[in-house]
Amino acid sequence: MEFINLNAQQQKLTPKGITLREDIEQRIKSVLDHGKYILGPEVLQLENALAAYTGVKYCIGVSSGTDALLVALMAIGIKPGDEVITTPFSFFSTVETILLLGAKPVFVDIDVNTYNIDPEKIEIAISNKTKAIIAVSLYGQPADFNKINKIGEDYKLAIIEDGAQSFGSKHNQRRSSGLSTIGTTSFFPSKPLGCYGDGGACFTNNEELAIKMREISVHGQNKRYSHNQIGINGRLDTIQAAILLAKLSIFDFEVEARMTIGNKYTKKLKNMGVCTTPFISSENTSVYAQYTIQIENRDKVIKKMKTKGIPTSIHYPSLLSDQEALNTKTKNIIKNIFTKNLYKSKELNNAKSITKKVMSLPMHPYLSDDDQDLVVNNLIESIN
Repeated sequence: MEFINLNAQQQKLTPKGITLREDIEQRIKSVLDHGKYILGPEVLQLENALAAYTGVKYCIGVSSGTDALLVALMAIGIKPGDEVITTPFSFFSTVETILLLGAKPVFVDIDVNTYNIDPEKIEIAISNKTKAIIAVSLYGQPADFNKINKIGEDYKLAIIEDGAQSFGSKHNQRRSSGLSTIGTTSFFPSKPLGCYGDGGACFTNNEELAIKMREISVHGQNKRYSHNQIGINGRLDTIQAAILLAKLSIFDFEVEARMTIGNKYTKKLKNMGVCTTPFISSENTSVYAQYTIQIENRDKVIKKMKTKGIPTSIHYPSLLSDQEALNTKTKNIIKNIFTKNLYKSKELNNAKSITKKVMSLPMHPYLSDDDQDLVVNNLIESIN
């Protein structure tokens, strides 16, 4: 059994009446024919389609979800000594991009139900050095941006959504990546909307920020060989854009399929009462980038599941604040580059507890009922 089955996805029929694989091959051939491999017409076509999908004015395709965060932080002017509030429970790129700019991440605990940053604990972490909040929309559902945006307004802070796992979901009927000052997402192959390499995008309704982000993603150029700011090589490849255009044509189907499969998992497992199933806020929908449960004796259960051929994964086994790159030794090595104290945090009790219990089950839009039953039955047996 595959944890994520991209091969099954390729057999899905597209609105063209051909398989996704055939559509992708045709679009790649078109790129090979016109030869515009960097910022070819497919990139702009994709940006326009994604902007329309999320309901924002501007979309800028970039080279990865990590670079999307970096470009967003650079566009709002994050500099050494600034503080950026974020979650300790996420993939490393969330904090890595803050540190690369010499700023200091300030970790705030998560909501024990949604696993997203807890808005009620943000204000106490704000200082006169705070410039932004990065809220990660984890496991497929958005963070509480109604409350987070209000905090941003009250304290004049930029709000960035790390929507790498939530693209396609909604918060109060508005789509993820269109919920804040800047939204970002990733098109890594395993994401809800994924390409066949690295890719990402930034989203905003602010024209000034959109111009800055586009310039930053092409070495800070405002025109050829004219660089009015420091930037990066952060362009989205034309071939990846072509692949994403094909996949976007079936994305609505996949979002619905993810929701259906996620709800089936929850119904089956709740009835058995063997684990804590995902909590989806009434304000949200979820695309279940991962279907993540909480269990006791996780390592033993994972080992037992593996013997039965059922793949599992842990997202995430440790906090960002516990990573080697942020420890005392590293601080001493790089203290001349970054601020002496690399991060601050309040109590992170919820996040610390969660890292010991979370486990993700196989999840993708093409997971069959039989395979889902196989996962559930073996999980229950393994736990018992």
